[in-house]
Order: sequence, then structure tokens, then C-alpha cells
Amino acid sequence: MNRHKTVLATLVFAGLATCTVLAQSSGADVYKSKCAMCHAADGSASSPAGKAMKVPSFLAPEAKKASTADYIAIVKNGKGKMPAYASKLTGPEIAGVVAYIRTLQKK
Repeated sequence: MNRHKTVLATLVFAGLATCTVLAQSSGADVYKSKCAMCHAADGSASSPAGKAMKVPSFLAPEAKKASTADYIAIVKNGKGKMPAYASKLTGPEIAGVVAYIRTLQKK
């Protein structure tokens, strides 16, 4: 019986790890198609559009301190010159983008 629990726990953990990787991959894809043109591929906002519009960098200390809920609200509702994406992206896509932004902030 213990062996079955161990196997089940291993499968559940592997499934969760796969879901996390897929969410990050999906978040990266959405980021590249919707965000990178202004925020730059690395989140530095160093793209021509980002510089022209004075887009804030995700790598700045204050950006790293923003909560996940703050980022989700900004993506959904827009902020400043950034348009709202609530009608263009699903909840899981928005969560994936925010998760991907967090990975950029750790580099």
C-alpha cells in the first residue's frame, strides 16, 4: 500500500511540475507576442517603443516589489499608455504572463 502511495505522489508531483512548465511556456509565448514590443524581451523596457513611451522596466527594484495581484490588475485593466487586456487574454493567460515576468525579474 505504501508503494502505491509513493507512486501516486510521484505522479501527482510530476503532473504539477509539468503544468508549471507549460504555464511558464504559455506565459512566455503570450509575453513575446503581446508585451515584448514595449517591455523588451528581457523586461528592461529598452525596446524602441519602450524608450519612446517611457515604459517602466520590470527589472527596477520597485517593479520587483509589486504584488502579483498588482500585475494582474494592470494587465487586465491597463495603466497609463498600456491598454487593457481583460477582453483579449484569458485569466490563465494573464496569470502565465505574470509568472513569466517574475522569471525575468529573477535573472
